[in-house]
Amino acid sequence: MPPPADIVKVAIEWPGAFPKLMEIDQKKPLSAIIKEVCEGWSLGNHETFALQIADATNFYITEKNRNDIKNGSILRLTTSPYQTALQLHERIQSSSMDAKLEALKDLANASRDITFAQEFINLDGISLLTQMVESGTERYQKLQKIMKPCFGDLLSFTLTAFVELMDHGIVSWDTFSVAFIKKIASYVSKSAMDTAVLQRSLAILESMVLNSQDLYHKVAQEITIGQLIPHLQGTDQDIQTYTIAVINALFLKAPEEKRQEMAHILAQKQLRSIILTNVIRSPTPINDEMAHQLYVLQVLNFNLLEDRMMTKMDPQDQAQRDIIFELRRIAFDVECEPNNGGSIEKRKSMYTRDYKKLGFINHVNPAVDFTQIPPGMLALDNMLYFAKHHQDAYIRIVLENSSREDKHECPFGRSSIELTKMLCEILKVGELPSENCHDFHPMFFTHDRSFEEFFCICIQLLNKTWKEMRATSEDFNKVMQVVREQIMRALSLKPNSLDQFKSRLQNLSYTEILKIRQSERMNQEDFQSRPILELREKIQPEIMELIKQQRLNRLCEGTCFRKISSRRRQDKFWYCRLSPNHKVLHYGDLEESPQGEVPHDSLQDKLPVADIKAVITGKDCPHMKEKGALKQNKEVLELAFSVLYESDEYLNFIAPDKHEYCVWTDGLNALLGKEMTSDYTKSDMDTLLSMEMKLRLLDLENIQIPEAPPPIPKEPSNYDFVYDCN
Repeated sequence: MPPPADIVKVAIEWPGAFPKLMEIDQKKPLSAIIKEVCEGWSLGNHETFALQIADATNFYITEKNRNDIKNGSILRLTTSPYQTALQLHERIQSSSMDAKLEALKDLANASRDITFAQEFINLDGISLLTQMVESGTERYQKLQKIMKPCFGDLLSFTLTAFVELMDHGIVSWDTFSVAFIKKIASYVSKSAMDTAVLQRSLAILESMVLNSQDLYHKVAQEITIGQLIPHLQGTDQDIQTYTIAVINALFLKAPEEKRQEMAHILAQKQLRSIILTNVIRSPTPINDEMAHQLYVLQVLNFNLLEDRMMTKMDPQDQAQRDIIFELRRIAFDVECEPNNGGSIEKRKSMYTRDYKKLGFINHVNPAVDFTQIPPGMLALDNMLYFAKHHQDAYIRIVLENSSREDKHECPFGRSSIELTKMLCEILKVGELPSENCHDFHPMFFTHDRSFEEFFCICIQLLNKTWKEMRATSEDFNKVMQVVREQIMRALSLKPNSLDQFKSRLQNLSYTEILKIRQSERMNQEDFQSRPILELREKIQPEIMELIKQQRLNRLCEGTCFRKISSRRRQDKFWYCRLSPNHKVLHYGDLEESPQGEVPHDSLQDKLPVADIKAVITGKDCPHMKEKGALKQNKEVLELAFSVLYESDEYLNFIAPDKHEYCVWTDGLNALLGKEMTSDYTKSDMDTLLSMEMKLRLLDLENIQIPEAPPPIPKEPSNYDFVYDCN
């Protein structure tokens, strides 16, 4: 007879004694269980004891998380969170340097547990740590020269404990004094500082800026870009990552009117070229977190264009109209005629003719073309940049098209406006950075005016594609679709420079795009004749079973998931995999991202597949409802799913990417006997079905398959031709 569901068999350790095997009744109060354990070892004052998970995390067992205890778990009897917090609160104030250092080290480890953190914070522990940072460490600074490693460790553990405690979100960031901010900022501004101290200091500054608008102003007064730049010129990628994260935070929280000013300072300090030289072109491979921070910086830089993109042109503004006159002057090499140089009608006629050649929709008043938002004035800015910095190409395009027949000319003005709008869509100008994206493009860090140069390359591509397609004005939208495909395909190759991007586009001519499309069509060809459709229906269950087995095999291999916290670089990892017999999900926390599969033995927790009631996705997941910040993030919502088991218990996931999301939701649905409905299942079905169909139809090449099966012949008049072997 199986044991009751509320009984859990565990081992409990106590220093200096043999471990005990116990059966814990989950219905009993936790205090009663602790009392029973203490009595077994003849320990009094059971109120001063608690149970911990005996692994690297050392998390305390509470009434809230006690259901996480599984059969076979190893627990440890230890002092209660309050007692531990009280002891550490006293120990970190010790006059002995060695004792203080050991206490701070223990505090940094213990602070990861929210139960302990709450008790330590209740003892005003955060204030104690900030006082130690503000003034307490100064008494040791005289000894710094002779005890530098010890001083660095002391400060490092102090800041680590502070960061871990703040990471739980119990205390508001707004409570900190200017003196504390100045002290943290001083560690960042010093040229020679312990690496661990510098890391923690940068992390604290980033959190302050992101979590409080008031602290943003205080931090911005203490830290300058010039003080951050030297940290990017080193070789430690973690320090570089934290530094860019602080710059991004300052950029993100800066008021609208100050962002352009900050961008100007970043340009003056040559931030782009420093990142290109010391980070992107560094021999050290770029890790995910650095890629994310570079992506955020890229997005924030492009978002500076939003103001111009959403600004309509004022047809009555003379300064704005002068830009259009300048485009005309450069293209046709004409100076503005004096007022007496002909009648007004004659000049208007001449302007209208030239504006038509420039490809504007409104030949009389081209300013009207720029009243559409997006792209607004950004399109005119791009056109002027192209005309001034790539003058030969600009003149060639305008004159080349003005000499063609009206219906075959590629209208430069209209093309530039639509192309600018398209590039803004591709680069998502105006959208906030995604929390999980690492999609930065190295080529945008190779030029101070990367967006404008990007436009210049693409407008020349558009003109070239127009000629290759022999397009007319009716084909304008078709040309734009082809150009979009060319740009997207070239960007997907992640060119390292704008020249490399240009070279990739040269290889993606209209002819090449047609070949790619034809190849893709052939790979996805869907034969519509009745015999083929019947064959497809017959093969489909076999293919679906194959996909199901692949999904289950991937679940058996397992996946590393992130526990996303408010501070990304301190994300915790956990691993989940399906047992080979498909009956149990094994999962457990990890210290760091694994290099390969994690064995079942090292995953402490188990969830029988038979206990799973449902798979929930997206905004219906409980962890998406809890996390207000993540709730607004569409990408995270699309990667979230939860497994409902027992009555009201959930195992919550956030997949690392869309592919893993589809694999896991498909696999879990397959285990529950439900249909696999993900996009990847449809894609795999189409691909495998198409391949199988083509393999089976190889022998029928060039043979016409009839729509209907051939008629069954009439029965013969006699069966005399049958030979009886017996």
